[in-house]
Amino acid sequence: MRYIFLDRDGVLNRRPPEGGYVTRWSEFAWLPGSIEAVARMNRAGLTVLVVTNQRGIALGLYSEEGLAQIHRNMRADLAQHGAHVDAIYYCPHDRGVCDCRKPGTGMFEQARKDFPELSGENSVMLGDSITDIQAGKAFGMKTIFIGEASSDADARADSLLEAVEKYLSLS
Repeated sequence: MRYIFLDRDGVLNRRPPEGGYVTRWSEFAWLPGSIEAVARMNRAGLTVLVVTNQRGIALGLYSEEGLAQIHRNMRADLAQHGAHVDAIYYCPHDRGVCDCRKPGTGMFEQARKDFPELSGENSVMLGDSITDIQAGKAFGMKTIFIGEASSDADARADSLLEAVEKYLSLS
């Protein structure tokens, strides 16, 4: 089995402006090709896992229930297009208070409890921030950076769809 970890904001949906947060479903906007990318991963038999830092909860900008509603709507949208994510993990904490916030590996460890055969060797992290790449590397995964540049990523792509196509062509 192969596992694909995805960051959320900036990978699946438009990242809010610096310092901003997606606090409700009306602020969530899919990035072009991201739904198709998830569907391609599903058709390839990959387990798709979302790992997302959600510091806005710690800052009181939205609640865990509000985040759960965003994720329910996200999953419903995906289902309408024949796609799905297998699990979503999030860190609700502020910086420096936990090991689950990326670049920590706590969300990956949580996923390993849910998917015991998961390891760094059979997983890849697709993200748009240096902390995504650092977390993936710390867990022993290959990484693909989505965006302009990343010094430590194993590969780079301009979009999630391009990253998935690269990954599928290599596997």
